[in-house]
Amino acid sequence: MAKYRKRSPVPVYAVAAVWLLWGLFGPLYRLHHFLLAAAVSAGAFLLMKKLCPDRTIVLPEPEPQPPPAEDPGIAALIAERDRALGEMRRLNDSIADPRLSVQIDHLEAITRKIIAHVVEHPQKLPQISRFLNYYLPTTLKLLNAYDRMDEAGVAGTNIDGAMGRIETVMDTITAAFDRQLDALFGDIALDITTDITVMEQLLAQEGLGGMQLGQ
Repeated sequence: MAKYRKRSPVPVYAVAAVWLLWGLFGPLYRLHHFLLAAAVSAGAFLLMKKLCPDRTIVLPEPEPQPPPAEDPGIAALIAERDRALGEMRRLNDSIADPRLSVQIDHLEAITRKIIAHVVEHPQKLPQISRFLNYYLPTTLKLLNAYDRMDEAGVAGTNIDGAMGRIETVMDTITAAFDRQLDALFGDIALDITTDITVMEQLLAQEGLGGMQLGQ
């Protein structure tokens, strides 16, 4: 239970009433007049304090609210993020090619940013459906194939050709991941552009357009 003390305003009103009545009907031109008025007001305060004491109010504790239900789509997205990032880290540790390793690092960082943005803005989940259902799993599939062929330790037309194609397509995949992240900020960029346009119009109306700060 929560308790708090509610002070009665009546004693304060009584003091104010004493001084008001004294000022209207009593003398207030000598020091002892003020001292007498102060004594009477103090007595009125103590009397009203006794007649109208403070009250203690008890409030019930607020009922605990259940945590908000987690969106199942976002929960699945977070689980997929953890799985994909874990797989990228494993592949990066296993694949020795330094250029490919840098690209995997980049893909991991961009994937983390894409999913973090959608977790924060769940309404954008449909925007990354192709990314989740094709781009991300296909990228992991290609990297796993590269890792297996690399571990085989055998040079050959098929292995070397396939690994070379994967190395080449990684540039395109990296650019596609970057574009996916950029697309998620399309609405924010539009809002910013609109705000800037309105600001420029208002500044022009005020005769401030094109001026530098401090002029």
